Amino acid sequence: MFPTSKFTKGKLNEARALCDKFVEKTREEAKVMFYGFTFDADHMHCREGYQDADGVLARLENVGELFKEALKIADLTRLEVHGRAREVENLRGPLAELKPQFFTLRDGFRRS
Repeated sequence: MFPTSKFTKGKLNEARALCDKFVEKTREEAKVMFYGFTFDADHMHCREGYQDADGVLARLENVGELFKEALKIADLTRLEVHGRAREVENLRGPLAELKPQFFTLRDGFRRS
């Protein structure tokens, strides 16, 4: 998943503090493969990867309260979900409210 948010002017320090909380909470998750934030002015981008759709759903449950907190100081401007067709299909219903754009993996490889 690749969520992008625009935080409210003057809320950079709060946004960064929330990122620290997200990272700490996410460390507990068994199916997370990578997770981190980048910033550009008032935009915040999270790059995160999971083993499968169940990992994404567990993640959303794990950080649900933090996500609500984040939405008080930021607007989710874009959400991309990338994955294998079967995993993407398993996320369409549960993520519908967030209005993501879904991308299905066609070709590629991963080094571990």
